[in-house]
Amino acid sequence: MLTLDFHPTGRHFLQIPGPSPVPDRILRAMSLPTIDHRGPEFGALGRKVLADIQKIFQTRHPVAIYPASGTGAWEAALTNVLSPGDRVVMYETGHFASLWHKMASRLGVQTEFLALPGSEHAVPASWRRGVQADLIEQRLTADTQHQIKAVCVVHNETSTGVTSDIAAVRRVIDAAKHPALLMVDTISGLASADYRHDEWGVDVAVSGSQKGLMLPPGMSFNALSPKAIAASKTAKLPKAFWAWDEIIEMNQGGYWPYTPNTNLLYGLSEACDMLLGQGLDAVFARHQRWGEGVRAAVRAWGLEIQCADPAVYSPVLTGVIMPEGVDADAVRKLIYERFDCSLGTGLGKVKGRMFRIGHLGDCNDLTLMAALSGCEMGLKLSGVRLSGSGVLAAMEYFAGQPMAAPSQLAQ
Repeated sequence: MLTLDFHPTGRHFLQIPGPSPVPDRILRAMSLPTIDHRGPEFGALGRKVLADIQKIFQTRHPVAIYPASGTGAWEAALTNVLSPGDRVVMYETGHFASLWHKMASRLGVQTEFLALPGSEHAVPASWRRGVQADLIEQRLTADTQHQIKAVCVVHNETSTGVTSDIAAVRRVIDAAKHPALLMVDTISGLASADYRHDEWGVDVAVSGSQKGLMLPPGMSFNALSPKAIAASKTAKLPKAFWAWDEIIEMNQGGYWPYTPNTNLLYGLSEACDMLLGQGLDAVFARHQRWGEGVRAAVRAWGLEIQCADPAVYSPVLTGVIMPEGVDADAVRKLIYERFDCSLGTGLGKVKGRMFRIGHLGDCNDLTLMAALSGCEMGLKLSGVRLSGSGVLAAMEYFAGQPMAAPSQLAQ
């Protein structure tokens, strides 16, 4: 008889950078009976979650919610504002920036992929640092005919553990006096790393349910600006299911132009209650603190952090580079099989060179201490020579840096 129970005793430690563990509160909310998606009860639910998700994105403007993965929201962002042959500038920060670039090319968009030259320890330089806004400014300044229609960047690159300064990208677009739309992937950043849609002047943001929102996969978002909505009225790329116009219109009453994922919307409502109840400042602060604790462990081990610029360390995950000759996937496999702890694999150009420790969402100090213990034992069993104990370093950090209460953070 086939069994799918791979974790028969104790808790499985899901420490990949998404999908993240789903809290019991959200699981219970999702277990409510499915209701009529055209009835009055659903309209009330729809209006609540649409208002709540605006607060999470920190926007006053519409947020389109799709019953799809983040990849679907990537496509929705592109198809709603671009026409065949339009030129866009995208910035290579890692695997997911590369996949978004690949999608744009397949949709018939002319793409320019900016990247830092060179490599660091056989890893591309662009995969170790955030967006260099000056490169975007140079390219836009040279575009005197304003042929470039959009600039696409990733806020938190899940494959590398690097964040990017989105406000700086908006500043250089404005400095170049260029009309290009600013489009941002914040799939792993939303509700984990500080993100301010309106304040940072983002035109289209893309996100998903399975990271900081602590939901299962299957729901994604486009946060919009008035400029993006205006561009969508003349864009010519084919779209039907992804089109914003019908969604925005029906959302006014709390409904969708198709069958929405009712029970995930129950979960979204609960997730927003949890996040907004704690306060976004407190949410961002705890993620920053967790990231510092995990990086203290990596430094104590004497291993290199994938992100080479401390100014843009991700609060969502930490990439750990293995020494030359050590297969990171083999280390991950051993940790999974011996200690029931799942870690993120290296993707694309860093496959086999590094693994990723997620520290996001429904997490706490002891969760991370257990994961770091599994990592340390697994590294030793794999023959990796460590400079010291990362577990002790993380313990000292967390003990010396107690979590501030939400009321303290709000002052």
